[in-house]
Amino acid sequence: MFNFAKLLNYYMKYEELVKNHAGKMIERLVTDVVTKNPVEIRFDFEDDDQWSVISMHIYEEDKEISIRLHADSRYELHFGYYDDDDEFFEITKTLTEEEKDIIPKRLQKVMEKVLADEKGMRMPGNFLSR
Repeated sequence: MFNFAKLLNYYMKYEELVKNHAGKMIERLVTDVVTKNPVEIRFDFEDDDQWSVISMHIYEEDKEISIRLHADSRYELHFGYYDDDDEFFEITKTLTEEEKDIIPKRLQKVMEKVLADEKGMRMPGNFLSR
């Protein structure tokens, strides 16, 4: 049975998290990504929109955090989660310049290349941490 109040409670809590704590979420994602070996930077698209993406999954909590780079250097933070009925929801926030600066410059360059080449890449995480 659909429980709108419960869904709204989840959504409001997570929307507040994304809106007010994006920097901490980005730091957590970047830390996770650059400690992996190899790091996967994927290319994806939907209709006319294309992006490069890095992501991490928090399996025990059924959550995902990702950063997408779109054309015109537009970065977005995506937070996805499953509710108690196993429906997937996603909250998106366009990053500010200050939030973009949290992403290491080399990682930004690689994400730009993946987007330009329309082809994913794998590389050592320690290379991207600078």
